[in-house]
Amino acid sequence: MTIHLSILVFAPLAFAFAGTLLPGRLAGYLGLAGSLVALGLSVAMLLDFNQSADGLQYVTDDKWISALGIRWSLGVDGLNLWLIGLTTLVFAASSLWIVLRPVERPGQFAFLMGLAETAVLGAFTAQDLLLFVLFFDLMLVPFLFLMFGWGGPERRSATIKMIIYTLVGSLLMLAAAVATGVLAAQQTDGGLTFALSDLSKVSLGAGTQRLLFAAFALAFLIKMPAFLVHGWMPDAYRQMPLPALAAFSAVLSKVAAYGFLRVALPLFPDAAVDFQTILMILSVVGIIYGSAMAFTATNLRLILGYSSLAQLSFITLGIFSLTDQGVQGALIQAVNHGLVVAPLFFVVLLAAERAGGAEDVRELGGLAFAGPVLASLTLVLALATLAIPGSANFVGEFFILFGAFKAKLVLSVIAFTGVAMASVYMLRAYIRTFHNRVGPAVVAGRDMTLRDGLILVPLVIVIVAFALYPQAALRDGEQAVRGKTPLLAKIDATRGAPRAVASTKAAP
Repeated sequence: MTIHLSILVFAPLAFAFAGTLLPGRLAGYLGLAGSLVALGLSVAMLLDFNQSADGLQYVTDDKWISALGIRWSLGVDGLNLWLIGLTTLVFAASSLWIVLRPVERPGQFAFLMGLAETAVLGAFTAQDLLLFVLFFDLMLVPFLFLMFGWGGPERRSATIKMIIYTLVGSLLMLAAAVATGVLAAQQTDGGLTFALSDLSKVSLGAGTQRLLFAAFALAFLIKMPAFLVHGWMPDAYRQMPLPALAAFSAVLSKVAAYGFLRVALPLFPDAAVDFQTILMILSVVGIIYGSAMAFTATNLRLILGYSSLAQLSFITLGIFSLTDQGVQGALIQAVNHGLVVAPLFFVVLLAAERAGGAEDVRELGGLAFAGPVLASLTLVLALATLAIPGSANFVGEFFILFGAFKAKLVLSVIAFTGVAMASVYMLRAYIRTFHNRVGPAVVAGRDMTLRDGLILVPLVIVIVAFALYPQAALRDGEQAVRGKTPLLAKIDATRGAPRAVASTKAAP
């Protein structure tokens, strides 16, 4: 099947831009159409993807800015296939949310969401380093405008703080990307190029790798966010409008994790080995800290925000275990977290509507009495977060902890506590929202409407399906991690353990 990635990338933006020419709610419908086109193409890609083929598929590779060696290069493999599917699904759900629950200035809102989806899809598919940096920086801009234009009462300060944090990381990454291309050209005496396939063949000095790796790592960790560089997160999560926040939390952080796999590990293998212990320790601390803060927080948005910090720390732990199992687990966990956290933010909206706008668990309670269907669907989402056996979260965390166990035994044992803590904060939030006595702020007792079900039910069905059959994602991830050109081959060579080509059988 021929799938043009440029159409996949730009369809949301094109439809959303056309929607700005239409009045009122019609703009939202056109934005939804663009998201559905991208979703249809990503589903076709999932069904058509050749798991036995090695390397990139659906490749687009054309000259773009020849003088700077930048190419319009897009491609798909096991690293980004399911993340692309996650992106299109979540943005389609957010676009439907906007249509069914209209916002102020729907044309502008839909345009910014379309721009954001195009930027995220561009970052996931980019196979040129500067093209990746361009999309990586662009994807944040629409969310800044969304928060500033439609956010809460303290949106100005939250927007400024987010700009300051992310600008530091973006400038460092841009400088590091340019330096990588220039140094690679000097070493090979060839023309300037930023193609990732070419840069991965160049071995820079160990000291140079450490500096460049540190710049990329800081940019990725800020965007995730990770422990110590998450200062922008609490304010942004409190102030950002919920349809945008669902996509932001579910997808943008995964681009940062993906950046480690696509850029940092292949280009700087020596530095990845040198920084392995530091980043694994940072990840374990992030798991404990995020879980503890989620337990002490009372605002539902912040509970989900700190829970995301802990889950993303699990993903980073899997990546920097530098093992096949850890990386595969990180990919599964990235997809599963995005699938779960997006509908949970929709549940926050539904709970707040029944409590006069309150999002604090101390003011909620008893919503299950009048809304048993909503409570049941939310329970599925809560259990999916807990990594109970039979959930995709369980598969992801099992692979991550297994990989971490092989790399650093002590750190993996400490990370196990994060699994137990997740059950505490998530069940606490669920019980205090839907059970116990009716909260003092609860003013309307009712169950979900058909309009609500159109958004929430399909997402829950996808979560259950992914939990029942994660093997497809495991096999596709194995294509990139254990194929003929393994992702970690250069790292194994750095550690003096050459990697044999693995079989094409799926991981257990």
